[in-house]
Amino acid sequence: MSPVVEAAKEYAAGFAAGVATVITGHPFDTVKVKLQAHNTKTQVKEYKNALHCTSRILITEGVRGLYKGASSSFIGMACESSLLFGIYSQTKQKFQGEIQNNRPQLQVIIPSAAFAGALISFILCPTELVKCRMQVQGKDAAMFIRYNGPLECALKTIQQEGVKGIFRGELSTLLRESIGNAVFFSTYELTRHHLHKQLSFSPPASSHRSKVLVDTGIGIVTGGLAGTAFWLAVLPLDVAKTVIQTAPDPTYSRNPLQTLNAIYKRVGLSGCYAGLGPTLARAFPANAVAIVTWELTAKFLGIRRD
Repeated sequence: MSPVVEAAKEYAAGFAAGVATVITGHPFDTVKVKLQAHNTKTQVKEYKNALHCTSRILITEGVRGLYKGASSSFIGMACESSLLFGIYSQTKQKFQGEIQNNRPQLQVIIPSAAFAGALISFILCPTELVKCRMQVQGKDAAMFIRYNGPLECALKTIQQEGVKGIFRGELSTLLRESIGNAVFFSTYELTRHHLHKQLSFSPPASSHRSKVLVDTGIGIVTGGLAGTAFWLAVLPLDVAKTVIQTAPDPTYSRNPLQTLNAIYKRVGLSGCYAGLGPTLARAFPANAVAIVTWELTAKFLGIRRD
């Protein structure tokens, strides 16, 4: 198989994983963004917790409110996931070179994942800015009711703030994605290797279904744990990104450390972890679905894994 075809299949598998992630996780993400945008402004929290936030969305906006910004998220996440998994797989193969050891090599995994994460941040930043601004506007937050759709949001942002306005929060996104994905893929690869080693067997042809079920189960566990590890490692950076991207003042600082320091002074350490509940609730199922979709699509396309 030619390298070009092999790479195209890797990107296609990643694209499928991204679509699956949005379908599963967008409602959780909407709640997370609202908590981050509104519960970090003052010591008086607008939402008591994730359940209160969810109920408010359903009462005032209906189920559609949970999928606000989903269209831009579909585009961004599908392309981002395609590039993330594709670049990671291709870079890892180049770094591995002639290494024959099937054990996960952290010296290969970490730079490959960090490099892929840094590159996709330039796609994620503008799409997440649009998504976040669409998510925080609503009947209960009149100051944010400005956009009728993602396209209008993007165009107004560029018109009012220039091209650099659409990339507000890029540093936070870059740090989140490079650090987070290094943690994500390290957790995934190490856990996957360990589970396969513990459950390794050579089933007869008649038990092919059993092997598929085992592989799916391993994908669920490894994807869920990797997603949870990702967000535990970088949630404060995500909070900073959301605050920077949704701040009404275009001159608001874009420095994530300054933003986190300001949040800490206003509402304490809990503010730096705003949205932790829905984030972790989303992390396991969304990333489990993403990894299972990625692995099954790769297998269907004939991509060989270690």
